[in-house]
Amino acid sequence: MFIDETTITVKSGAGGDGCMSFRREKYVPRGGPDGGDGGNGGSVIFCTDSNLATLVDLRYQTRIEAGRGQHGKGKNLTGGRGANAIVRMPPGTVVHNEAGNILADLVAEDESFTLLKGGQGGRGNARFATSRNQAPRHCEPGTPGEEVTVRLELKLLADVGLVGFPNAGKSTLLSRLSAAHPKIADYPFTTLQPNLGIVRHGEYESFVLADLPGLIKGAHEGKGLGLRFLKHVERTRLLLITLECTAENAAEQMTTLRAELGQHNPALLKKPCAIVYTKADLLGPATDNFEDPLAELSARRFLISAVSGAGLAELVTYLGQQVSRQRGAEAAVRGDGSPKRP
Repeated sequence: MFIDETTITVKSGAGGDGCMSFRREKYVPRGGPDGGDGGNGGSVIFCTDSNLATLVDLRYQTRIEAGRGQHGKGKNLTGGRGANAIVRMPPGTVVHNEAGNILADLVAEDESFTLLKGGQGGRGNARFATSRNQAPRHCEPGTPGEEVTVRLELKLLADVGLVGFPNAGKSTLLSRLSAAHPKIADYPFTTLQPNLGIVRHGEYESFVLADLPGLIKGAHEGKGLGLRFLKHVERTRLLLITLECTAENAAEQMTTLRAELGQHNPALLKKPCAIVYTKADLLGPATDNFEDPLAELSARRFLISAVSGAGLAELVTYLGQQVSRQRGAEAAVRGDGSPKRP
């Protein structure tokens, strides 16, 4: 089950109480204070786990609490620290507070973020001993933990995002370029959730290709499935607009797709973009005479057939080169050799 949004309540552990105690030893009638401090409460830590692909585990675990610190004991024994609550989630998860503000954007593998710190343990009475008060009968309680409700939103980490109308051949293209096996059928909205596939190019290089449910006019207003899944192309390095080569209104479709992308997030219109015309096998012998309806656009265009394989090698080479170029540019900006996600 693909779950990309959920809301959970988390609570850090309370600190343990300090102890009031006095030494009790033979021949020591008035032993001094020896009450230990309480232990600190456990913190709530969010951590990415590359073995996870969805938020389904957190969908059914809506409340998570860290452990409470143990109380202090006599003989100056400090209470044990409460166990931290480690909340694991897939890379690409954004953490929002109840007001909708972003608290953390966890993109890197094994990245962690401490959302709530545990309560402080109280001081035992040994801490309050002075020259004027050698037998204090006072200790501190531990401070309580914090509680907050957050919304988790997963945005897939893919290099190339397939965007197009329903039944435009996106899933078929993904299945031909990678080992992914999305559901394929000859009716609209066959794809109901994003699908990822790893595309190999060259000897040792690869990139991640994402197939998203088809968009329709009004997707940014909630029509169809587009609004729910458009967020998954926000992190992609390249958009691949998919159009049927036999469509009579390809120019109109392109205008509609760009409008929906811009309405969702204007930054999507600034991403590098390429256009692929699918189902070239339907043209038959007329393939060589195909008239490009978007010839005036500067975007790179490809005519391909996922059935016969025509044009796929050229498309993969181009996509691989573009992704590698952007990864190199991002690594140069960071200066540490590691690529940075948008």
